[in-house]
Amino acid sequence: MKPTSGEPMLRAAGVEAWYGSSHVLRGIDFRVARGETVGLLGRNGMGKSTLLRTLLGHVRQRRGEIVVAGRDVSRARPHEVARLGVAYVPEGRGVFPNLSVRENLIMAAGKGSSGRFDWDEARVLDLFPRLKERLSNGGHELSGGEQQMLSIGRALMTNPECLVLDEATEGLAPRIVREIWQVIATIRATGIACVVVDRNYRAVLAHADRAVVLEKGQVVLDEAAPALAAAPARLDRYLGV
Repeated sequence: MKPTSGEPMLRAAGVEAWYGSSHVLRGIDFRVARGETVGLLGRNGMGKSTLLRTLLGHVRQRRGEIVVAGRDVSRARPHEVARLGVAYVPEGRGVFPNLSVRENLIMAAGKGSSGRFDWDEARVLDLFPRLKERLSNGGHELSGGEQQMLSIGRALMTNPECLVLDEATEGLAPRIVREIWQVIATIRATGIACVVVDRNYRAVLAHADRAVVLEKGQVVLDEAAPALAAAPARLDRYLGV
């Protein structure tokens, strides 16, 4: 899905973030156009998850400008960012273990920030047939792959304008990994903007319009994904591949 013109879905300038006395992000500029998929790459500990959590309001020690859907959310809390159409699939999935699959989905259901209701339970279950077979199972009874499907499905139930996936396929079996990437491709084709973090940089580049590479809390590359995929040697310095 090619990026569209006009105000970006998400825009950040000069973002800094700290965990206590540890200065993690150092002057990051970042943007996601409406309908664009951005892959966020970097070795472990370079600031990828911290950047996502900072943009979404989870990191309180932060500085810089963050704008979502044209609104300044530089000091906003996570629920305020979510109301503007950003859905988050966190590392670790965040499934409610004591709720059933259906309850996990229904609790997130609602019209998107633009008033659309394109994603309902039926459409999510069409995307994830495996969940249809597990509707009455508790979150704690699901496999890791099923939990990831549920986490993505729950995010879609909010009818987002932008979907943020942190470690999209971490710890999953190869067959499930393939299914998750197919799902990401399907979501991308619907026009939902996406930010994807995953250790498999080749898969990220194959499913992204643009890639941003972090090193030590700073952006060191920000280029079209196909161009980087065609020149993997340029990534060696930053990804250790």
